[in-house]
Amino acid sequence: MERKRSIRRRQKPPFAERLKDNCRNFTAFMFSNVGIIFLVVLYMIAGAFMFIAIEGNEALERFAQIPSKRIETAMRLWQISCCEVNVFNKSVFEERVGEEIRAYQEKIVLWARRGWQGSDITLESETQWSFSGGFLYSLTVITTIGYGNIVPRTEWGKIATIFYAIIGMPLFLLYLSNIGDILAKSFKWIYAKFCLCRVCPGVARRRALRARRRARTEERDYQSELGDNGFDTATITTSNVEDEIEEEITAETNTVTVPITICIMIMIGYIFFGARLFADWENWDILDGSYFCFISLSSIGFGDIVPGASLQTKGDTKMEISFILCAIYLLLGMALIAMCFNLMQEQVIYKIRSLKKCVRGCCQCKKNVPPPSEEESEG
Repeated sequence: MERKRSIRRRQKPPFAERLKDNCRNFTAFMFSNVGIIFLVVLYMIAGAFMFIAIEGNEALERFAQIPSKRIETAMRLWQISCCEVNVFNKSVFEERVGEEIRAYQEKIVLWARRGWQGSDITLESETQWSFSGGFLYSLTVITTIGYGNIVPRTEWGKIATIFYAIIGMPLFLLYLSNIGDILAKSFKWIYAKFCLCRVCPGVARRRALRARRRARTEERDYQSELGDNGFDTATITTSNVEDEIEEEITAETNTVTVPITICIMIMIGYIFFGARLFADWENWDILDGSYFCFISLSSIGFGDIVPGASLQTKGDTKMEISFILCAIYLLLGMALIAMCFNLMQEQVIYKIRSLKKCVRGCCQCKKNVPPPSEEESEG
């Protein structure tokens, strides 16, 4: 007996090794999962400063000509009215003035497509390529949302966008894969412990005992059908039963599946939560906020409703902070959507496997059922 106890004590690892293993696992967890979050955020911040350096000055120079063009058009209209055309000749006057106004309208449309917001650009912070605008553009590139309200105009900006997307898109997919998997495992654990009452050891043990009794009864019936009555349950000791029950409880908690309805409710709740936030930040109604959240989180990104419109004209610090929080909302939301898709995929696979087992069991029952006797058939 003493020998056996000494052997068992030697098999158990010492506290120092267990502590070292726990520290190693924690470090690996930090670098593989938490580190990827900081890497994605730093990559977007670096992209924002890079695009500001490339596109900011070019936008300033381009939009600085707008006030002079407006004054030039007004002077041209005055020249037509006073000197070039007889104002009493209505048709000729309307034709010449219409041509000038039409040309100015075409210029305004061209400037608007290039990102002009309608105000005179005098400071770099008033352009689209502020830090918030560059951060938004970096986010839309690596997430493949692509609103289209902020786009590069220079050759270097387009080249930088290509290489930035080549590196950023796989990085963001890695972020979605890792963070979505972690969130899915965490939510499964919470659902197993609290929603299914498996946090109570007594409930879990009683449930496992009932399952074992049911399995033993089925096995005993199967052995009796085969004519083998040598199945002896007395050989199973109480300690073995308790160990097996604990293993079954742990395995059942790890392999639990979350219903699809709960995943859908989580996504809908997150969309309505974001709709409420955007309604306060951007002065939208709940419908526009919900529409924007769904289009953004699904990476469709039509671009008809975009955040930061008031930010780009006001240049308020509070608005910039709110806009950064919107970007964080999108990052977390995409990871949450990936988690829900992962959980729904597991649920679908579980249902398909259960259906296969049910069909297989029905086929075996039909094969093992003996044909009815003549008296039963007559009855």
